[in-house]
Amino acid sequence: MIKRLIDSNEGCIASDRITVDGCKVGFMYREEPYQNGNPDSGWRFMAGDKSDEYMNNPANHSVYQLNTICNYVNDIIPLLNSAPGTGYIRDENGKLVLDEEWEEPEN
Repeated sequence: MIKRLIDSNEGCIASDRITVDGCKVGFMYREEPYQNGNPDSGWRFMAGDKSDEYMNNPANHSVYQLNTICNYVNDIIPLLNSAPGTGYIRDENGKLVLDEEWEEPEN
């Protein structure tokens, strides 16, 4: 059962490695939210262990409410107020830390 962990109805994109395979978020970043009439948070969540081929296949990703992904992996919650252009990676200790080398993809 999904619990209300955050007060947001915004959406996000997550890979199947998280929502289907049960992996933790290994990499997450926030881009400027899409302005297409749907509430988008700008957050994108991945396990961080897949090839470019996997990542480039839209069938491996879906749109979810941000709260749903928080129910899968709640250690992302303290990071959700980060500005667009911010990325986090899970370090060798299992903690999500700022990824200072990440650059926002160009649209």
